[in-house]
Amino acid sequence: MKRRVFIEKTTASAALVGLGLGASSFTTPPVKKLTVLHTNDVHSYIEPFAANHPKFPNMGGVARRATLIQQIRATTPNVLLLDAGDIFQGTPYFNYYKGALEFKLMSKMEYDIATLGNHDFDNGLEGFHKQLPLAHFSFVSANYDFRNTLLDGLISPYKIISKDGIKVGIFGLGIDFDGLVDKRNYKEAVYLNPIEVAKDMAFLLKNTEKCDLVICLSHLGYSYKEDKISDVKLAALTKDIDLIIGGHTHTFLDKPTVLKNLEGNEVVVNQAGCYGVLMGQVDFYFESTGKTKHSSKVITV
Repeated sequence: MKRRVFIEKTTASAALVGLGLGASSFTTPPVKKLTVLHTNDVHSYIEPFAANHPKFPNMGGVARRATLIQQIRATTPNVLLLDAGDIFQGTPYFNYYKGALEFKLMSKMEYDIATLGNHDFDNGLEGFHKQLPLAHFSFVSANYDFRNTLLDGLISPYKIISKDGIKVGIFGLGIDFDGLVDKRNYKEAVYLNPIEVAKDMAFLLKNTEKCDLVICLSHLGYSYKEDKISDVKLAALTKDIDLIIGGHTHTFLDKPTVLKNLEGNEVVVNQAGCYGVLMGQVDFYFESTGKTKHSSKVITV
């Protein structure tokens, strides 16, 4: 009996090989993983909070964040590190170093891309421009028109990054200057409607550039009671965006919000609180069929 089973199996295997169908032809296609780490509204918090702090005891700190990032990169092949704005303003480090320290530390942590928050204009366009050479990462902003300012040509509407054959398009959106930024600080920069800009950017990145994943770095805010443009509205009113990483409202989410876009497809919306006490992580899994899945967690720093 055993001999007959052996012969049957051997004959079947030989037949497959003869047809050019080895065992490897039936293996599961490889799944590629992309990990997106993100922060927002760090506001110049360089050191950890004190152990007796009422809200964030012994939490945060750049050194700890850098260690966590290093540990994740050591075990995960494809990592993007992004920030959704308001890097500046909040501690004496900004008052003294004017943003230089923040950019130097983010460069050492090897951030890939950031967008601008309203507080990143607190020293004016001149102040931001002066520190920009220290940022060894890119800034993206699609709905701030800097053409008539000294930032013209230095801030891109979007960037495309490839990781292990995964093509990722990332664009930025900023909040309306009105009531938040002194006119003397943004000068001739022009705020454009973020919904209309997002539609154009997402279509370009998904359909023209053929990106596998489209990410919006948003400093619009998570959601509002009043009728204001927010990340939640952005997700619902657009298509072709896969992930919205938010800022501005200092929203602490236990897990990302998954919403439906105009076409009924899923959009992941996440925000990691403020002051660097949390770091968001969203993992995307790409199958050869083009399907994507995602998982996420919040990392306490």
